[in-house]
Amino acid sequence: MLGPENGRLTVHTRKGGAAAKAGHDLLIEVTSWRGTLHVGDETTITLNADARSMRVREGSGGMTSLGDDDKSNIEQTIDDEVLKGTPIEFRSTACEFSPEGDRMHVSGELELAGRRAPITFELSLSGEQLSGSATVKQTDFGMKPYSALFGTLKVLDEVQVAVDARLEGVQ
Repeated sequence: MLGPENGRLTVHTRKGGAAAKAGHDLLIEVTSWRGTLHVGDETTITLNADARSMRVREGSGGMTSLGDDDKSNIEQTIDDEVLKGTPIEFRSTACEFSPEGDRMHVSGELELAGRRAPITFELSLSGEQLSGSATVKQTDFGMKPYSALFGTLKVLDEVQVAVDARLEGVQ
């Protein structure tokens, strides 16, 4: 079992638009999640995450530093307007190891904001460490990327979701 006790699941957003200098690129940590990696005749990966457990950890760029109130407001916006507390679930449909066994190509289905879409990504395996990232395009899930200042400041459509976890005790 993978989760916050032995790993980290993060979302990295970038800003765009005419007023991009005013905004921040964000590092958001998912604080409540569970994942499984089963290696056998058929290798499978699952992940479930609580959309309401996202916490802004860092904001880079911007005209001013990101304060605690700003972070709280962003988290509330994610809850109320972006993900609306909907389940986040991933189920693999195919996992293929590299000949060396240190990389895995993963295909599967992601459910986000009430919609499902296919997704593929690579994972690295080094000893007991698993890491990797996937690009998630918000519009693929019917989500309108967040914007402010009459659309002149916006979160870019593609966000990076990354995992870094210890595999001890994983089946």
